[in-house]
Amino acid sequence: MKHRIEKLRAKMESAKLDAFWVTAPAEDNGRQLSANRRYMSGFSGSLGNLLITRDNAFIAVDFRYCEQAEREAPDYTLYKAVGPLKDWYVKLLQEAGLEGKRIGFQPADVNVAQYQAMTKAIKELPRDRQPKLLSSPPFVEQLRAVKTTDEIALLQKAVDIGDEAFVAISQLVEPGWTERKVAWEIERYAREHGAEALSFETIVAGGPSGAMPHAQPRDHALQKGDMIVIDMGVRYQGYCSDLTRTIFLGEPDDQFKTVYSIVLGAQLTAEELIETGMEGEAAHMIAHNVIDEAGYGEQFGHGLGHGVGLQIHELPRLAKTSKDSLADGNIITVEPGIYIPGWGGVRIEDQAVMDNGRVRVLSHAPKLSFAA
Repeated sequence: MKHRIEKLRAKMESAKLDAFWVTAPAEDNGRQLSANRRYMSGFSGSLGNLLITRDNAFIAVDFRYCEQAEREAPDYTLYKAVGPLKDWYVKLLQEAGLEGKRIGFQPADVNVAQYQAMTKAIKELPRDRQPKLLSSPPFVEQLRAVKTTDEIALLQKAVDIGDEAFVAISQLVEPGWTERKVAWEIERYAREHGAEALSFETIVAGGPSGAMPHAQPRDHALQKGDMIVIDMGVRYQGYCSDLTRTIFLGEPDDQFKTVYSIVLGAQLTAEELIETGMEGEAAHMIAHNVIDEAGYGEQFGHGLGHGVGLQIHELPRLAKTSKDSLADGNIITVEPGIYIPGWGGVRIEDQAVMDNGRVRVLSHAPKLSFAA
């Protein structure tokens, strides 16, 4: 983790910060809120705080996590936090030599109660010795956006497990299965074949329910003639996969074939033309224009994709208003869709890495094809 600490220190220097506070807005029992803390330290516990100065790095945890922090975050000095934040925060700052210094933090990492506790504690010091707490840009997220070779390998493993789970269960789905059953069978298969957890709750949306991009699985029995949107992901050693495929129970009708082919064409075009240096808005519009020219522009209302890593949604964003610039090492999704109320929806999503200036697709789960 030393190289990550040094990269953050370079960003601290550019912002004239003496230290940086890395935490999570709540106790992270689901292991999705504390990605910044885990990325910077390796610590995977549910509660803890990092204080990175120009020449030291501290991890503050309570009794439950001392042994784990020493094992997982050896590049950090352990600080045993006893009691609520207000009781030990200033003591830690004093130990770090930060009286009167500038301490940065990311607003998304700190909730209002935490911020109030920190500012109240600081005010107990004489005015000339009070540190300044300063809201910073998303420095850690910016670092996380570009994955190392080791991270890409872990992400590929997560993708592979997810692909295998989709293939195994999609071949078994038949009329009478409920959406909940499909979701459960996917989760069971993934966990039995190496996944530590799901990246998010699996979406299974049959028939007209597919018109809702984030539909929740129901006790609804699937029927012959249903299209089914399956959006799923797994976690492997902390890293997430994200995959969407749309399948059909029975023989697809002409409308489904038409819509599916448009979405697939938009996805393949985007995967062919997206390149490094391109802004997220431009990447999105490649797929959007294909769908719009086919007459379904109003039915594609979400962004084309997003970064994936320790969290299921990371930088960069591929969307109409995104100015995020794509770079080699970004892990992104490419997931166009068409959603028609009363009929259903089609979404096709791959996970990919920006590699040598282009998109290299990591997902290998099969897609549908229709003879011309």
